[in-house]
Amino acid sequence: MDALHDLEDSASRSPVVTWRLMVERRLRAWVDRALPSELGLVLGTSILVGLGTGIGSILFRWLIEGVSALAFERLPAALPAPGLYLLLVPAFGGLLVGPLTYFLAREAKGHGVPEVMQALALRGGRIRPVVALVKTVASAITIGTGGSAGQEGPIVQIGAALGSSVGQFLRLSNARIRNLVACGAAGGIAAVFNAPIGGVLFAVEVLLGELNVGNFSSVVVAAVAASVVSRAAFGSFPAFRVPPYELVSSWELVLYALLGILAGLVAVLYIRVLYATEDLFERWRAPEYLKPAVGGLGVGLIAIKYPQVLGGGYGVIERVLDSEVVVSTLLVLLVLKLVATVLTLGSGGSGGVFAPALFLGAALGGVFGRAVHMWLPAITAPAGAYALVGMAAVFAGSAHAPMTAIVILFEMTGDYRIILPLMLATVIGTLVAQRLHRESIYTLKLVRRGIRLERGRDVDVMQSVRVGEVMTREVETVPADMSVEELAQRFAQTHHHGFPVLNSRGELFGIVTIQDLNRALSRPDFTRLRVQDIATHPPVVAYPDETMLDALRRMAPRDLSRLPVVSRENPKKLVGLLLRRDILKAYNVAMMRRLEFQQRLEQVHPRHLGAEFVELEVTPEMWAAGKQVRELRLPNECILVSIRRNGRLIIPHGDTVIQPGDCVVALVQQGGLGALQSALIGADRSASSVQESR
Repeated sequence: MDALHDLEDSASRSPVVTWRLMVERRLRAWVDRALPSELGLVLGTSILVGLGTGIGSILFRWLIEGVSALAFERLPAALPAPGLYLLLVPAFGGLLVGPLTYFLAREAKGHGVPEVMQALALRGGRIRPVVALVKTVASAITIGTGGSAGQEGPIVQIGAALGSSVGQFLRLSNARIRNLVACGAAGGIAAVFNAPIGGVLFAVEVLLGELNVGNFSSVVVAAVAASVVSRAAFGSFPAFRVPPYELVSSWELVLYALLGILAGLVAVLYIRVLYATEDLFERWRAPEYLKPAVGGLGVGLIAIKYPQVLGGGYGVIERVLDSEVVVSTLLVLLVLKLVATVLTLGSGGSGGVFAPALFLGAALGGVFGRAVHMWLPAITAPAGAYALVGMAAVFAGSAHAPMTAIVILFEMTGDYRIILPLMLATVIGTLVAQRLHRESIYTLKLVRRGIRLERGRDVDVMQSVRVGEVMTREVETVPADMSVEELAQRFAQTHHHGFPVLNSRGELFGIVTIQDLNRALSRPDFTRLRVQDIATHPPVVAYPDETMLDALRRMAPRDLSRLPVVSRENPKKLVGLLLRRDILKAYNVAMMRRLEFQQRLEQVHPRHLGAEFVELEVTPEMWAAGKQVRELRLPNECILVSIRRNGRLIIPHGDTVIQPGDCVVALVQQGGLGALQSALIGADRSASSVQESR
């Protein structure tokens, strides 16, 4: 870090940086005079981000069209064998994108939304300005050369980076920067899909995960501003022109519910295959900047026979909505589009997952609709109606965002008559996907880095606190053979609302609450009742080594106010009691740890120098195995973020012991990975020992 500070100090004395700082100060002074009030600042910056994102979406679409025209119109004429261009163009695009993202902005790789969510949760919304530029170019090349990806992920990241840059330039608070990031994301969705309401819901439901008047108002303003700019350039038309469909019979809702179940299954398959492909490419020991070319080559091989898989596939989707594609072709495209998408994004290409999800949903719904319409023609709509509903259901299942899917599909088609089937299938698809796969296609990438988000919300701080750290250890208990009258006296004396119940051997029998007592006193035979007759048996319990989040998930659905804590080795041995006041204590502890965590992240400046999250598995032969974190002598170029151990997330401290099998997650500046590996393996200590022996 000393070298970093020296570099910044020397740069600050250069004439170019001095001039830039002077311009920044004058612009900030002008903004302060032009927007003196808080309301003026909020509205002004929201409009600015919305307009900028709208203009960025226009340039982005023009750039995609330009790259596509160059790749698929001019290039074939220049090739000696024009028939090979479908094979070579996607690979050539990957060959350009790989070095671009690897050397300039690795955050621009993939679909981009998880990186925005990570910035919102961990860095106060701060995103490096270069990300917007690299993401624009990389995604335009990927999509324009036929990569199977969509525009929504890139434009969300582009708009978010613009909003973050504006907030950082004006030196706004973290809360306001986060809000401007959401404004940019909403503006991007609104501009690309002509869906301002859907853009707002995407920002609130997926990214922020919370709704308040301040957030909602500014996000709406940005989405409106972006839509105005986009409509001025491209017109006020829905993204898809859909024939008029409606619910033919109420019995049809049963079929749409079945489609929702199938859509949830396809969404889970989409998520799992995408990340399995990412793992496959990560394990492949080849230069990272060449992997997108290999993925593009795979897409090209598919495109030789089925060129419909290239790009976002909006033209194919419209044909499916018009019921123009035969069932056999739809079945093949359902599989091949999935393969093409995971090859594009899993290998490191840049693009979104939204458009491929729509394609998969349209193909699934088209096949399903053809089948049921052939079977029950009198009570079913044409296949295009089921394709439309399938689009929303698959996206909702993969993103775990039903409201966003419903509204965006409604805005993209402009047809309200099929809203009931749309709502039913989308919600069912989401529930099925959540049941089978806890994480969405966006949050799974962060969980694999050791960062757990709840669908775009801030980091779940309760993950970092164990039950044993905050539980009440001095516990008052009552025996199981105590009479109800004696129990009533005990409640009156202690003013408690519940007691753990122990049997004659001192083992946990159950738990009794004041509500149990009140119900017992209303019975005519209450004088003959014992505590064991009215206690809850067996009780819901917690363990000292599990996280508070796990315990809360057990308490919340049952509205429990206390939870007995038992030993993992002996589940009948009571070791503590988890009360509601302990939950508040845990939250305070977790918040303090999160503040410490954010301060540690700020020690490395990823917005100034390239940095990335890396994962390293600790093996028994490593020097770090069995050592405390403070003994590792980590290099200045990295900070230890988290440790995953047996499915649990640990926030490391100085006395945390590294164990074999741990997955260590660190934030590392470019060039610091080797030093981190040496610190864990102990290579530097081995070398120093050799020097001393000489």
